[in-house]
Amino acid sequence: MTNAYIIDACRTPRGIGKVGKGALAHLHPQHLAATVLKAIADRNGLDTATVDDIIWGTSSQRGAQSCDLGRMAALDAGYDIKASGVTLDRFCGSGITTVNLAAAQIMSGMEDCVIAGGTEMMSYTAATADLTAPPMLDAGNKSLREKHPQSQQGVCADAIATLEGIDREAVDNLALVSQQRAAHAISEGRFSRSLVPVQNLDGTVALDHDEFPRPQTTLESLTGLKTVFSMWAEMKVDESGRTYGDLITSKYPELKGAVNHVHHAGNSSGVVDGAAALLLTSEAYAKAHGMKPRGRIVATANVGDCPTLMLNAPVPAAKKALAKAGLSVSDIDVWEINEAFAVVAEKFIRDLKLDRSKVNINGGAMALGHPIGATGSILIGMALDELERSGGRYGLVTMCAAGGMAPAIIIERVSDF
Repeated sequence: MTNAYIIDACRTPRGIGKVGKGALAHLHPQHLAATVLKAIADRNGLDTATVDDIIWGTSSQRGAQSCDLGRMAALDAGYDIKASGVTLDRFCGSGITTVNLAAAQIMSGMEDCVIAGGTEMMSYTAATADLTAPPMLDAGNKSLREKHPQSQQGVCADAIATLEGIDREAVDNLALVSQQRAAHAISEGRFSRSLVPVQNLDGTVALDHDEFPRPQTTLESLTGLKTVFSMWAEMKVDESGRTYGDLITSKYPELKGAVNHVHHAGNSSGVVDGAAALLLTSEAYAKAHGMKPRGRIVATANVGDCPTLMLNAPVPAAKKALAKAGLSVSDIDVWEINEAFAVVAEKFIRDLKLDRSKVNINGGAMALGHPIGATGSILIGMALDELERSGGRYGLVTMCAAGGMAPAIIIERVSDF
């Protein structure tokens, strides 16, 4: 197989995902995607007629986020009409999956230049949500619900924390570290290479910095927050009166009346809007177009796990990717594990016995936010930036996805080409 190289990576700032409050919430999702697509082309002198495909991730594909956002955004960004596009959904894992599939196309020799990325405007999905019924991943399929009951993700996070013996102190401490590291990274300009300002349609700047971080956060302020998913656990989901909590205890009866609710807004991922894009090429394409790669795709993996607990697949996904690459935990210099909820990252660190100084070095989603379909692509770009800053060699990126899944990817910094 040929190598798949990362030529460049960029992202928008992450705006607060609330209409009337977030600086990006008034814009069209295609506009955010077009912003990073235009930037990736302009920054690299890309002839967009030579782009074989654009593989895009968006989790909530309805309304303004429907209609193959990747293709529509490419047209909006001024790409040649020859540059095709497709949009996929692996929930939170969409942004890693797009890069993995782009790499596979190049490594197989089928394509030479692919752009991967994702967009999610959580302000839009919240504002247009159906409030008449509780959201269910099974989309009302009662047969599936009996086989694999799937609860609300925050309820799952508290269930996992209880099963694993991870307490409130541990998740709050991790949330504080995330905020501190993000603040430090921002103060040192560590995101400047990848960050692309978003403009309004009139050319004025809508947002040029991450809007969500709360650098003033203290352990005292975190411990003072009320947990929220106990309320979700009691929410009825069907006419029989079953609740989100019941869906979990039907598979894990030992949790009935025993769940320790530890998650709240401060130790869960932030609701934000954002987009990201990566340019991947073959070696032949890079040389023919005078491009210098920044990274190489070493291995990718996908793993499914218990859909009822939902959030536990990142550990087996990381192990699978390491095995494919012939690497060990000690070989990885930069770990990015999405902080969907603090327990996900805390369990990941404990299970793999990781050096905490190498995990989410510049903060994670608890501080910076989690624009669902874009986050994976953002994290790959963050890992690449950090490898270059620190001189590390390998980075591993993974994240939990709804339905009990996790994609993973290992990248290598390229210094000589």
